Amino acid sequence: MKPIIRWADDLDLHYEPLDRAHRDFVGVLAAAQAADDAALPGAWDQVVELARACFDLEDRWMRDTRFAAAASHIMQHRVVLNVLREGQAHARQGRCAAVREIADEMATWFPKHIQAQDAALALHMRRQTTQTGPG
Repeated sequence: MKPIIRWADDLDLHYEPLDRAHRDFVGVLAAAQAADDAALPGAWDQVVELARACFDLEDRWMRDTRFAAAASHIMQHRVVLNVLREGQAHARQGRCAAVREIADEMATWFPKHIQAQDAALALHMRRQTTQTGPG
């Protein structure tokens, strides 16, 4: 059965800037999964752009706060972004089946990434906010 991404309460990490970015990403990935072939290239461009923006934000937080697991987390972001960009190339060449395979893999990967990688980052950021105040 094809994995369709949906927001679920167990993805909420209780760090609103991160949760908002995650909800937005789930929304654009779900839209790409639902897009017909004509709309898929534009929908996939949105997936790539939002992923890049989310990853850049998280990467900056990790570097700025000296997050202990930053190196592996940032590397995972780079690898995934490269895969998403490959999907973008497929979409531009009309190879929608390949893009849909990547979208399905992302629908499986993303919740796991949130629970395995981003949960620790959210905890770290909540502690940083508590120590330094919001901002």
